[in-house]
Amino acid sequence: MGWFEKYFEFEKYGTDMKTEILAGVTTFMTMAYILFVNPEILSTAMGPEAREALVAVTALAAGFSTIMMGIYAKKPFALAPGMGLNAYFAFTVAPKFGWQVALAAVFVEGIIFIILSLTKVRSAIIHAIPLSQKYAIGAGIGLFLTLIGLSNVGVITSGPTILALNAGNLATKPVLLFFFGLFFAAVLIALRIKGALLISILVTSILGWLTGAAPWPEKLFSWPDISYTFLKLDLQGLLNVGAFGAIFAFFMVDFFDTLGTVTGLSAKAGFLTKEGKIPDADKVLLTDAVGTTMGALLGTSTVTTYIESAAGIEEGGRTGMTALVTGFLFLALGLFIGPLAGSIPGFATAPALVIVGYYMLSAIKEVDFTDPTEAIPAFLVLITIPFTYSIADGIGMGFISYTIIKVFSGRWKEVHPLMYILAIIFVLYFAYLGGLF
Repeated sequence: MGWFEKYFEFEKYGTDMKTEILAGVTTFMTMAYILFVNPEILSTAMGPEAREALVAVTALAAGFSTIMMGIYAKKPFALAPGMGLNAYFAFTVAPKFGWQVALAAVFVEGIIFIILSLTKVRSAIIHAIPLSQKYAIGAGIGLFLTLIGLSNVGVITSGPTILALNAGNLATKPVLLFFFGLFFAAVLIALRIKGALLISILVTSILGWLTGAAPWPEKLFSWPDISYTFLKLDLQGLLNVGAFGAIFAFFMVDFFDTLGTVTGLSAKAGFLTKEGKIPDADKVLLTDAVGTTMGALLGTSTVTTYIESAAGIEEGGRTGMTALVTGFLFLALGLFIGPLAGSIPGFATAPALVIVGYYMLSAIKEVDFTDPTEAIPAFLVLITIPFTYSIADGIGMGFISYTIIKVFSGRWKEVHPLMYILAIIFVLYFAYLGGLF
């Protein structure tokens, strides 16, 4: 038995090298769409000239953090800049404070996450936030992404109502190709074709180039250059603007998204103990935190564990070897496709936003809608995030409403003491936004 087999304990998990490599390739195929979608989203804040650098940065952040997950935590989980968090970065934080300050907020959030991953404070926060709020935050982000996707491609717009169908735009090539990509991806998913989102992006892009809806790429490959974003975070600016809300929102979403994803993946892989605990959870969470900090230094939004890792687990991946393969593929392929990714039109990536929104919205089914004290705050989170274009506002609305409804319903004992503190913090946050002090 070779070194890899011994280190990753193939025998213990009933796997072999061929299975692990296939699983790693499968995971990469399912989440490679992030190489196109993340630069598309972040470049709206950083400028179109940042796009090629962002492709390489996305590949580096995903590659190194996933390799660390494989070697250090020995789990078949892959990481990359998180969907939803990149949208919050680009459409909420960056327009208000600047993208360099937004990177600083991600960096600070990562440092906090590292500290909490090394202490027992993390478990206190986990137990404080009710499950219904965790599920609602994920679902609300799903609607947020869907709204961004539909808006970016011009399907919906502001009109006589708050939002309106952009009827005059429906017959244009970009919108027609968007719907093609959306339905094509949906059919591929229904047929359980692996890499459905990636296939949809590439096929829709090619159709766009053939029909003249988008210009052909001048070249496909180049040497990576990340100088545009590398170490560009503005920590001083973060102190000046006091962007506490942004740091808090990045942290909360990253923390619970990671927790939920890792729990779900561990259950699928058969890692959970009888008590429902995740073996080596500290290592998994620390890897995620280090990935976020490193990603901010490189120039991307929060790095998090991807639920798409389930595709590799489904193929039999059970050890860190799966993550190792996925990480190397990100580095080997993602670093050099800047020109190609830069030429992928927005109407080809927008369907991926909508489909990811669908995946994330499914979490709302876990909320107990027979209990108004749980369901109404969850509902308020669900609608506040997309309607205000702010994950932070949605979390705040949820925490405040949950605490108030529980207290005045005579069920104050069900509220964790830390939730009272968090609710008060958000009241002060909203008062600050409202100019009360």
